[in-house]
Amino acid sequence: MRILVFANTPAHVHLYRHAVDRLEDAGHDVLVLTREYACTTDLLEFYGLPFERYGSHGTTAPSTGQFARELTEQFGRIATAAVRFRPDVVFGRGPYAALAGTLTHTPVVLVLDDEPGDFNHVVSSPFADCILSPAVTRRDLGDAHYAFEGFKECAYLHPDVFEPDEAVRDYLAVDPDEPYAIVRFNALDALHDAGLEGFTRSQRRDLIRRLSDRGTVFVSDEGDELDCRELPARPYDLHPALIHDAMAEASLVVADTGTMVTEAALLGTPALRYRGSDDHAYGEFRELERVGLAEQYDEYDGVCDRALELLGDDGAAARWERRRQAYVGELVNVTELLVDVAEAGGTIDRLSSSTRRSLQPQSRSQ
Repeated sequence: MRILVFANTPAHVHLYRHAVDRLEDAGHDVLVLTREYACTTDLLEFYGLPFERYGSHGTTAPSTGQFARELTEQFGRIATAAVRFRPDVVFGRGPYAALAGTLTHTPVVLVLDDEPGDFNHVVSSPFADCILSPAVTRRDLGDAHYAFEGFKECAYLHPDVFEPDEAVRDYLAVDPDEPYAIVRFNALDALHDAGLEGFTRSQRRDLIRRLSDRGTVFVSDEGDELDCRELPARPYDLHPALIHDAMAEASLVVADTGTMVTEAALLGTPALRYRGSDDHAYGEFRELERVGLAEQYDEYDGVCDRALELLGDDGAAARWERRRQAYVGELVNVTELLVDVAEAGGTIDRLSSSTRRSLQPQSRSQ
């Protein structure tokens, strides 16, 4: 089979990387179409995945005109690459996957989460033959929509596929028992981030200074705006492929971005999300809060005070790890699911009975 995969962000690379390896090992031809964005291509190169670039996207939010021009140019390159590759099934999300599937008359599989806004869903859902999302997603996207128990991050953080590299402490130059926090600041440049605000500049500086009194602070700044030389913190400067190992060993992760908080929670690391002006009720975070693996805060003082409390709590890591062991191992291994759906050509009826049992129709009409 010939399988086309869209990986437009670092999170998409992680979502599909194990499945791509499995599919190639099984003798299938796989092509990943990507754009130059943050560390996306760095990750693709690190994991040795077969990819082609169709464009780039900056970490500053484009104007409406810039976005339209960017999309038009990228659509042209995607069309050329997809027609040339002649896929049997397309994986992705949004208009990119929809276009490739339409032009090549190929089944389209969308792997979605509970993001705000309707643009990606409205544009792509009518063209999808199969839509997969976590069961905590509250949307009904039609008869092709199926849900699984878990999170898309279980494709690479499920205990069956993730083994933390404890040598990451050596790479970070921290002692075996030294507490450290990872603070992640969002660039808020994605389409669904339009108009949102996270930590302000002054809040970022205040948070770092206060956390540094209780442990080492590593800063991952997606917008690359913060100069750590002026602060009691160190930039997180390991290869981006090691971020999950670093989070697994961390005492705390604090962020105004969703993906890394979800990842930290699934790794059993105390994880705090600052909502800022984002009032969207994500099903994923609601579930992680329910099982005690993540916490969300609307006010800066609340998230800062809780971060200080957890970083000074010697028992927090053990509590979070017990919760992880009780919860995460029971979730679906999403890599297994993606491989099975790919080999079934994106057709639910062709899946094995065991895989079918892991999926629930999401449409109320079924």
